[in-house]
Amino acid sequence: MSFKDFAALISLGALWGASFLFIRVAVPALGPFVLVGLRVGLAALTLALFAVATRRALKLRGLWAPLLFVGFANTAVPFSLISASELHLTASLAAILNSTTVLFTALVAALWLGESLTPKKILGVLLGIFGVAVLVGWDPLPLSPIVLLSVAAVLGASLCYGVGAVFTKRAFVGVPPLTLAVGQQTAAAGIMIPISFTDLPNEAPSVSAALCVLALAVLSTAVAYLLFFHLIASAGPTATSTVTLIVPVFGLIFGVLFLGEPVGFGTLAGLAVILFSVVLITGIGLGRAEKAPAH
Repeated sequence: MSFKDFAALISLGALWGASFLFIRVAVPALGPFVLVGLRVGLAALTLALFAVATRRALKLRGLWAPLLFVGFANTAVPFSLISASELHLTASLAAILNSTTVLFTALVAALWLGESLTPKKILGVLLGIFGVAVLVGWDPLPLSPIVLLSVAAVLGASLCYGVGAVFTKRAFVGVPPLTLAVGQQTAAAGIMIPISFTDLPNEAPSVSAALCVLALAVLSTAVAYLLFFHLIASAGPTATSTVTLIVPVFGLIFGVLFLGEPVGFGTLAGLAVILFSVVLITGIGLGRAEKAPAH
């Protein structure tokens, strides 16, 4: 991997890790539906303007039915679940829990595509489940029914990402990545913007919340997608998949540095176990890896 690609990989991990920070700041002021509607709407607009500026043709004809599904399952639902969960969870905890996307992708691929679950993958899945239990059980955040429900929401988002990744692999063979990104975000915007009008905030958001919305949409969604697609083309899916290990680390660091979130032994132990499960499932560093999921 070249230094340029390595810098892009670290930047991608930082942008996706920062998304949990941006959500944690903005969602109390806007609510999950308005936040997600703004996120996907602004991201779709940014990506479309990039396509126009670079004169990339977007061949969307005949793709809107599958794009609506992937926009729903891979964007609208998981974005909403994560945003709602961060009303009650720390950004760092949500980021670490979301790394279980790899676990759910392996399970969905086995059930849907018939991909084999090797002993190494099975061990990885079991370790991932154990890591979640360690993380939630020993995290400094006091357990309560709403916290457990929020944890379930993040895990549900990870399951949605797994379904979306497998569906994308089946339905969009040969579709240019930028076309897929614009179509997916546009479809998600078509779903979420009308829903957002059902839960409008009572007052205007603060400047910090507004800036976080802008950063979430433009940096952690639109720019992150462009970096992701660049890395897939330049460095390949194996190298790009290592971003799965970087995102929760940045999510933890940003949560501690900028929000003063607590970190206990359970947080670090759960992070270590989950990341090791990701290594086993994806084969990162073991000679083989799957394509990293988008966040």
